[in-house]
Amino acid sequence: MLSRVAQTIYWIGRYQERAENTARLITVNTNLMLDLPPKVAPGWDALINLLGCYDSYLARHPEFTERRVANFLINDESNSSSIISTLCALRENARTIREILPREAWESINSYYQTALERKQSSFSRQGRQTYLEHIIAGSQLMTGLLAGSMNHDTAYRFLNLGRKLERADMTTRIIDVRPENPLPEEAPELAPFEDIQWMSMLKSLSAYQMYRQHMQVRINRKDVLQFLFKTQGFPRSISYCTENIRFNLSRLPKNRTPLKVLKKIDTRLTEMLTDKMDNNELHEFIDDLQIDFGTLHEAISKAYFPPALMSAA
Repeated sequence: MLSRVAQTIYWIGRYQERAENTARLITVNTNLMLDLPPKVAPGWDALINLLGCYDSYLARHPEFTERRVANFLINDESNSSSIISTLCALRENARTIREILPREAWESINSYYQTALERKQSSFSRQGRQTYLEHIIAGSQLMTGLLAGSMNHDTAYRFLNLGRKLERADMTTRIIDVRPENPLPEEAPELAPFEDIQWMSMLKSLSAYQMYRQHMQVRINRKDVLQFLFKTQGFPRSISYCTENIRFNLSRLPKNRTPLKVLKKIDTRLTEMLTDKMDNNELHEFIDDLQIDFGTLHEAISKAYFPPALMSAA
């Protein structure tokens, strides 16, 4: 397989997951605002921080209001991290290798992008925004199923999964990080009941609530939610599931020594993670370190398989 084609398919997986998980990230913040008392409701600047676009946002907007941040993350074509920009990049990558993808997959990706473009005006209201984000999430999941059911599970599919699972692991940590970015004040014990509501809202935003209850068989609490989302092998959005899937695909590719070495470091970090002993600051720092590891893994994959001149193109 040509390295250019491998890189393009890898980024199709990343862009698809990025659009879906940006929608989930906005959803979890909106739900926290609805579930919490107004005086401790999360701010919208946290999302901009978590997605690493603080400077580009401030270059265009003077304040972090719900409407401005949501529009910046959903519709702003000048923001390369917005959902509409990500879907545009997804479609463009798919267009350049449409002869390799199943025809149904290309038609689905094209329709997904066009529909998102046509409906983007509906996202300006809070109610319309929720419906729009549900469409983005559902469209991504439809594409996942279509590609799994119609594409040869060969080398190209392995690169698609590498990109998809690496992006999903990274974005899941960002969604989890919304909570440490907005901790309830410890000096306000009357707000303690809202602690579990926050974790429940996060689980629902990750479509993880029912699976958590089935697997953990305990009420919602911070320690067990972190255990489930970081270490559960059987849940497809957990970090450990994603890293194991990356290992499965890497192990079937040549020149995998360096990427697997980075992956082993990530596994060690996850194994040694003590979910019952971390306070919010320690969790935030742990997630920061994990995201740096994911960046290192991406660089290792790029150097092993992609053409050097195009490595920074996406």
